[in-house]
Amino acid sequence: MALILRPANAADARLLFDWRNDAVTRQNSLETGMVSWSEHQRWLGASLARQDRQLLIAEVDSEPVGTVRLDQGHNGCELSWTVAPGQRGRGLGKAIVAAAIALAGPGILIARIKRENAASLRIADACGFACVGSADDILTYRRG
Repeated sequence: MALILRPANAADARLLFDWRNDAVTRQNSLETGMVSWSEHQRWLGASLARQDRQLLIAEVDSEPVGTVRLDQGHNGCELSWTVAPGQRGRGLGKAIVAAAIALAGPGILIARIKRENAASLRIADACGFACVGSADDILTYRRG
């Protein structure tokens, strides 16, 4: 399996919208509400314009299988990932995060994960993150 990460673009809007509003994605997201198409379009446009954000689409054999976002901040680079609804259970989350780590390069990486999101907690552990704190139901993981 050759997984690549490519920059997201405006043509990915519908794909990202559908993934974002998937029930399991929303359940595991920090923001659980449905997002309207107009809200999503505004968010995507702003995200693509940000200099401190990389929004990437993960692909296997030219098929989109997930997304990862890298936000540069004062305390490190925060990662957030989603495996496409039809692609879950294939080990792609770990591959997506490993590719994002390689792309991010050296430095501190952060992931904030809901305590109930067992799949993402396993991915963080497998990719060398360690839990460094919690607030309510959100665990903060750090690598580097």
